[in-house]
Amino acid sequence: MTEKSMITMSTIMRRVREAVVVLFCIALIAMPCVILSNTAKPSQLITQSAVKWRRSYNHRLGFGRNSWPEDAKLNAEYAKLEAILQKAAMVDKTVIITTLNQAWATPNSMIDLFLESFRLGDGISSFLDHLIIVALDQKAYDRCISIHAHCFVLKTDGVDFASEKLFMTDDYLKMMWRRIDFLRTVLAMGYNFVFTDADIMWFRNPFLHFEPDADFQIACDHFTGSPTDLKNSANGGFNYVKSNNRTVEFYRYWYMSRELYPGKHDQDVLNNIKYEDAISEIGLKLRFLDTSYFGGFCEVSKDFNKVCTMHANCCYGLRNKLQDLRLMLADWKHFQSMTFQQQRLQTLTWKTPRHCRKKLKFLNRD
Repeated sequence: MTEKSMITMSTIMRRVREAVVVLFCIALIAMPCVILSNTAKPSQLITQSAVKWRRSYNHRLGFGRNSWPEDAKLNAEYAKLEAILQKAAMVDKTVIITTLNQAWATPNSMIDLFLESFRLGDGISSFLDHLIIVALDQKAYDRCISIHAHCFVLKTDGVDFASEKLFMTDDYLKMMWRRIDFLRTVLAMGYNFVFTDADIMWFRNPFLHFEPDADFQIACDHFTGSPTDLKNSANGGFNYVKSNNRTVEFYRYWYMSRELYPGKHDQDVLNNIKYEDAISEIGLKLRFLDTSYFGGFCEVSKDFNKVCTMHANCCYGLRNKLQDLRLMLADWKHFQSMTFQQQRLQTLTWKTPRHCRKKLKFLNRD
């Protein structure tokens, strides 16, 4: 072997040793990261990913007063929405919003019971002046404008929301998430709102029982007794939300999180993300509403002298809901026919859920 060959071989061996040392150092540095990654809780990993996703979605979701869409058609739709919001808003820029599709818009169906509850309620018929019905299809919109003053049509290209959407089907999920994105837009435009499903009967003024300093207040399927307890089972069918940077960011995060929990509806996703650090980082003040005032078929509001709203939750099928809601309104009419003294002294019980309960028992046997 020549001297030149020996020098070349020596150089190669030195570089190999240097490379081994560098790789060893990299391994030492990376090892703690691997250990930490493996020991991190799944929720922490989801939260870290969600934070990154949220940032990347900001430019796509930022429709607001200072960030109007460039598309002329969308601009026209937002102008229509702004006009309706201005007409319907209370002095403090609060509106009441419900959504409606063709299945719930037929005569003598859900929307009629919903509107009737305001007229039968205890001094709350004036709230109808502040109610916006968001129609999800053209036939629902046509029915809306024939029975109510404030209607807005919200169509989604390629999706038919007209027929009854069975719980947890693909179209049902699309409808729920479309609603969340729309409500985020309302917040970004500077309006507070009470969102209410149309299968919720209104009996008294709910604003008397909202916490004035909370950002986001939501009804429960089951209430633990504490409005701050995250173990409360939130129900997305009724909530009161104030417009501010925290709630706009929260609704962005909530909407984006559907991709972290595929196949889940907005309520299930909320009941997951409410534990995440991202919610604390946003600074959202979240409160859960007492079922004594905001009840439903899952957990009935037992005191007729307290109840503000009653929701046909824990119930599947439009027919079952309608039958039990009619019974509920009959119970309320009976309560109203009583004297003040009778209302205070007699203990009444709801006749509902009846049809919904039978349906749940049938489903539980499967």
